[in-house]
Amino acid sequence: MSPKLDQLTSWLKERKITEVECFISDLSGISRGKIAPTNKFIDEKGMRLPESVLLQTVTGDYVEDDIYYDLLDPADIDMVCRPDENAVFLVPWAVEPTAQVIHDTYDKMGNPIELSPRNILKKVLKLYADKGWQPIVAPEMEFYLTKRSDDPDYPLQAPIGRSGRPETGRQSFSIDAANEFDPLFEDVYDWCEAQELDLDTLIHEDGTAQMEINFRHGEALHLADQIIIFKRTMREAALKHNVAATFMAKPMTGEPGSAMHLHQSVIDKKTGKNIFSNDDGSMSELFLHHIGGLQKFIPELLPLFAPNVNSFRRFLPDTSAPVNVEWGEENRTVGLRVPDASPENRRVENRLPGADANPYIAIAASLLCGYIGMVEQLSPSPQVKGRGYERRNLRLPLTIEDALERMENCKTLEDYLGSKFISGYVAVKRAEHENFKRVISSWEREFLLFAV
Repeated sequence: MSPKLDQLTSWLKERKITEVECFISDLSGISRGKIAPTNKFIDEKGMRLPESVLLQTVTGDYVEDDIYYDLLDPADIDMVCRPDENAVFLVPWAVEPTAQVIHDTYDKMGNPIELSPRNILKKVLKLYADKGWQPIVAPEMEFYLTKRSDDPDYPLQAPIGRSGRPETGRQSFSIDAANEFDPLFEDVYDWCEAQELDLDTLIHEDGTAQMEINFRHGEALHLADQIIIFKRTMREAALKHNVAATFMAKPMTGEPGSAMHLHQSVIDKKTGKNIFSNDDGSMSELFLHHIGGLQKFIPELLPLFAPNVNSFRRFLPDTSAPVNVEWGEENRTVGLRVPDASPENRRVENRLPGADANPYIAIAASLLCGYIGMVEQLSPSPQVKGRGYERRNLRLPLTIEDALERMENCKTLEDYLGSKFISGYVAVKRAEHENFKRVISSWEREFLLFAV
């Protein structure tokens, strides 16, 4: 056993862990894996899963056979899943002492599986490492609390708070509105502390019972792991308090969507300095090229930030979400905001990813866009002063069909992420969209049933 696995074994034994939840992330961000007794986990040092889980849709279906067999072994073989000793977390809501361990995926020859979202992020981080750079990210996760409902056709409603009344109206940044759910968030913070998640602030967002949790800045892979764990933690805490938590991009009609804003900067690993600032404190050429890369390539890989048909509802007019990749200093009306910060903390905030995006994939995509901009020395457009919502330049694809076609035809992305990942991701999202188109919506029944 390697020293690192020895350390993991000691960690489990010291905490008297009796069960281990072993899992990986699929393309949609769903955790898939096995639950094992601790002794079995230690003996086997990992698990095996069918590689087909990486081509499973959010509905549990699979892509078409011709694509499936082109990307995977027709024998439906297993992949080898090995635990990452740096991605081990407690399960504080479990009755018995339980741990959850995120795994990496390999083929039988020991090569990283190309369809794995975690491996995609590792691939992008290696590009930076090879240049002597290290990305630093700080995610912001928006989500809604709602009443629990077992009827998917019934519109979601705001939950009942401590006052015994549902929230009404917009309560952006209201302390009292956030305090309506104090018992729930006390559990969230206690559980996140037990899991050593790097949470920062809690904010009541603009929507009815819409909240935002900010993470402290740190290493990209570790924070992507934490987002996966946080989403699960938030849902479990909500269930305990008889409400629901959803990270859908646009769960409620007439309310703002939920985003996963990504603050990103890059430091020089030798000097520890932020390469986005010159010695005199001004914006560096690398910073401007980073923004240029985000502007050029975000529209090419939008499905990695907006993965579902519901994701595109965030980009409708008058939804408080950015609809372009314009940039500006201290400007929340554009897709790429540069916060007012000291030179050592200079960063860009990508405001386009939805809360429903897979964090490994969204962070990888955002960092990759900036990386290409730096190595290809791409120049950004002039920054926007004032309101940016109505800007017609640098617009995004309007539908997931258009976005998938654009992504599929981007040769640059294929060169960096691999044709297998691009083909697999597009195939999964197309399969999900075909499934969606078969469902008759309440809007169609309400307005077309007796009118046409």
